[in-house]
Amino acid sequence: MAEDTRPVLMDYLSRHYDALKRQLGRALRNPDLAEDALHDTWLRVNDQGKQEDGPIQRPGGYIVRMAFNIALDIQRRQSRNLPFDEIDALMELADTAPGPERVAEARSQLDAVARLMDRMPARRREVVVLVHMDGLTQPEAARRLGVSLRTIEYELKHAHDYLSSRMAHDKK
Repeated sequence: MAEDTRPVLMDYLSRHYDALKRQLGRALRNPDLAEDALHDTWLRVNDQGKQEDGPIQRPGGYIVRMAFNIALDIQRRQSRNLPFDEIDALMELADTAPGPERVAEARSQLDAVARLMDRMPARRREVVVLVHMDGLTQPEAARRLGVSLRTIEYELKHAHDYLSSRMAHDKK
């Protein structure tokens, strides 16, 4: 850009800023992008050094083309980036997967429960498995084992008490 073209372009931008903004806003269908592009155009024109181009015949067309190209560059940059609200939403997502420490602790507790269940009487262990692992209701477990509902309740209570007391004791 020749040295004498900078003042011409700066003057044109200053005098026709609102009209240029409206024109770009309509063309881009985004008034905010048009404003950003015009601002960057003003900065670029102001910062340009001396180049060996001839005088600019149509400063309006030159400015609009430059602003439009800058707007396209802005859109390309933004399309590669996530919007801030999406980044915030991603940052707030909690990782629900347990870490290695919690996995090891859970496996250890499961092994401890399995060892404790091995020490229970066979019927009590079978009641616990049917109700808690197979998902049967207490009446269904009673029918399957051919015992009363009261027996299922009794066995479950004693199994829960035993497991709770042993697990609490082992934590100490």
